[in-house]
Amino acid sequence: MTVLTAAGLTGLMILTALLSGVFGMAGGLILIGVLLVLMPLPQAMVLHAITQMASNGWRAVLWRQHIEWRIAAASVAGSLAAVALWSAWLWVPDKAVALLLLGVSPFIVRGIPERVLPKVLGPGTMLVGSAVCMMLMLTAGVTGPLLDTLFLRSTLDRKRIIATKAACQLFSHGLKLVYFGALVAGAGTVEPWMAGLAIAASMIGTSLGKLLLERLTDTSFRLWSNRLITTIAAYYVGYGLLLLVHVV
Repeated sequence: MTVLTAAGLTGLMILTALLSGVFGMAGGLILIGVLLVLMPLPQAMVLHAITQMASNGWRAVLWRQHIEWRIAAASVAGSLAAVALWSAWLWVPDKAVALLLLGVSPFIVRGIPERVLPKVLGPGTMLVGSAVCMMLMLTAGVTGPLLDTLFLRSTLDRKRIIATKAACQLFSHGLKLVYFGALVAGAGTVEPWMAGLAIAASMIGTSLGKLLLERLTDTSFRLWSNRLITTIAAYYVGYGLLLLVHVV
C-alpha cells in the first residue's frame, strides 16, 4: 500500500467514524465498500473489523450510561450462535455478491410488514435479529441496514440507539475479526502500522461525531438515518451489478 493510499484511507476512516458517531450507521457501509475495491475481500474484512471495533468501542465508552445492557447481552448470544453455525461452512463470497448483499438488505427489511417487526426491541427480538445480522456480516462485512432498521423501528431515543448499537457492534465485529483473521484459510494479515492508524482515526472521528449528535433531535436523527441507508444501499446495488456483469 502506498503512502498516498494509506493517507487517503486514514482520512476516510476519520470521516466514516464521524458519520457513524452521529448516526450509529452508514460509516461502516461506506468504508467496507472502499476497502473491497482496494484489497482482497478477506483482508478488507480484517481491516474493517479493526476500524469498527475501535469506532464502536470508543462510542460505547462515550455513551456508556445510555447502553441497554439486556439488549446488548442478547446480541452477544445471537452472534455467538451464528458464528458457531457459519464456522462449519467458512464461505467467502466474491466482491460482486458482497456488494449486492449490502445493497439489497435494507430494501428487504423495509418490505417486511410492520406487524412482523415489533416496535419493542427486547432481548428476544435482538437474539434472533443479531443471529441473522451476524450471518450477513460474515458474508457482506457489515450488518448495517438490517440492524439499523431494527433499532430505528424501536421506541429507543437516539442516544440509547447509538450507545446500545455500539456495544452490540463491538462484539460482532470482534467475531468477524476472528472469523476472517483466524478461521478462513488464506485470509492474510493487515500491517500493524495500518491497524494502528485505523484505530486512531476511528477514535478521532467518533469523538467528533459525539459533539454533532448532541445537536440533533430524535426526529431529525431518524429522518437522516433512513435517507443515508437508502442512498448508500442503492449505490451498492448498482456497483455490485456492474461488477457482476463485468465478471460474466
